[in-house]
Amino acid sequence: MLLKGHKIVYFGHSAFLVISQKGKTILIDPWLSNPVNKRTIDSVVNEVDFILITHGHGDHIGDAVDIGKKYNSEIISTFEITNYLGSKGLSRLSGMNIGGTLRREEISFTMVEASHSSTIYDGDKAIPGGNPCGFIITLEDGLKIYHMGDTGLFGGLNYIAELYKPDVVMIPIGGHYTMGVVEASYALKILNPSIIIPMHYKTFPVIDADPEKLKELLPSELKERVKVLKPGDLLE
Repeated sequence: MLLKGHKIVYFGHSAFLVISQKGKTILIDPWLSNPVNKRTIDSVVNEVDFILITHGHGDHIGDAVDIGKKYNSEIISTFEITNYLGSKGLSRLSGMNIGGTLRREEISFTMVEASHSSTIYDGDKAIPGGNPCGFIITLEDGLKIYHMGDTGLFGGLNYIAELYKPDVVMIPIGGHYTMGVVEASYALKILNPSIIIPMHYKTFPVIDADPEKLKELLPSELKERVKVLKPGDLLE
């Protein structure tokens, strides 16, 4: 399945904005103040309906508090992260857990596992962020977008591929904190999506991966599906 009127904006690192066919806006891991991004959210849209957060690290919670307050967005994340955000003055919070699906009109958000950590650091306090996760977003026409969050390889990729059959996969390739290009290539052979978007690389020197190396490790039919986006790029 192709995008068919949907749009995806990449803000660098793991931050994406999905704009559905019917104009619903979904911001994922909203660290828009990351050092490689120069594009603001209000240069693209004038509202953010939903904010998804995959885990508690600062480079993924990012600017959720400011953006959530500005746009009165519904924030969807783990129960622990939404509790934390409630202490920061946010009220439109939907905490859930792995295996659950949240439906909002014609769009659904399914939380799936990820292999990582999720501690929230607030000043000198370390706060448990619950389990890290990924999201399967099913849009109005059935298009399925899988944002993997920060993850290494894990056995559950097989059931995600079989059960959800994601069309678009946003996959970390940076290594060090997540899977690198070798592991990502292995995961993509399992998932077999129509569109592949590398993420979580080149933000810091320690994750200076090359998406062209990922392409070299993929079979020809997958190689052609890789869309390398620069921060600020729009895919439609």
